[in-house]
Amino acid sequence: MKRIHGEFMINHLSMEYSIAGEGEPVLVFHGGHSNSYEEFGYEELVGNGFSMITPSRAGYGNTSKEIGETLSLACDYYSKLLHHLHIEKVHVIAVSAGGPTGILFAKKFPHLTRSLTLQSAVTKEWLTQKDRTYKAAKLLFHSRTEKFTWGMISKMSRRFPHFMFKQMFSSFSTLPYKDTIGKISDDDISLFVQMNNRQRSRHGFLIDLSQTKEISSHDLQAIHCPSLIIHSRYDRSVSVEHAQSAHDNIPDSKLYVLDAWGHLIWLGSASSYASDLVIKFLKSNTPQNQ
Repeated sequence: MKRIHGEFMINHLSMEYSIAGEGEPVLVFHGGHSNSYEEFGYEELVGNGFSMITPSRAGYGNTSKEIGETLSLACDYYSKLLHHLHIEKVHVIAVSAGGPTGILFAKKFPHLTRSLTLQSAVTKEWLTQKDRTYKAAKLLFHSRTEKFTWGMISKMSRRFPHFMFKQMFSSFSTLPYKDTIGKISDDDISLFVQMNNRQRSRHGFLIDLSQTKEISSHDLQAIHCPSLIIHSRYDRSVSVEHAQSAHDNIPDSKLYVLDAWGHLIWLGSASSYASDLVIKFLKSNTPQNQ
């Protein structure tokens, strides 16, 4: 899959981005620990005539952390990127910890947003300071330690891919590991290793943790574009309650709760169904197909 990488400078701040494919533009707000090199679900969408525009969100990749001073300010910068690229309207896909960004962008810039898709997305306050996971994340994924953390995970994943998938499994799924045998292929394990190879937290993940409290039910209720919500019922990383909350508050939204093995709905036997849902939804809300 061919990809163009660029860097947009504004107000002495930098935003890294990539563009893959040609056709109807889709603005992707990637999940935590990711960046403009994200790949999950891209080949299917590019193959169906969509152009994937992926900025590294605030503090990730080479994007300045100052852009993320507030979630609202970050969304202002993403809108400036679209203006820079001469793009008038986009489908928005928001993934995991990128959920709050997608929600606020769709609310704040309805004239730029053709549709909103939430995939395994955070839609309300997540990982508060009282949570053990929050405390561990602050230590492991702090900007001073995250390079070492991801270096070790990447190295171990390349050498012992199945072992590392098993070790990390419980952070993604509420299912017993034995129940996923047969649902995860060697190709899925390969994609899992590739994910770990491109992951970095930099300043971005701690920004994500601080910004989830900036989203409220009022923001969800203010979204009036067509909205699709996809989530695994067995997601441990982001509880399915987030999907239900979004569905309860976004007017006329469509919710699909999948029997996918866990948070990474792009891997496993349910991945093709999840991809088909997104493609059908985007095509049905693209002008020439309406």
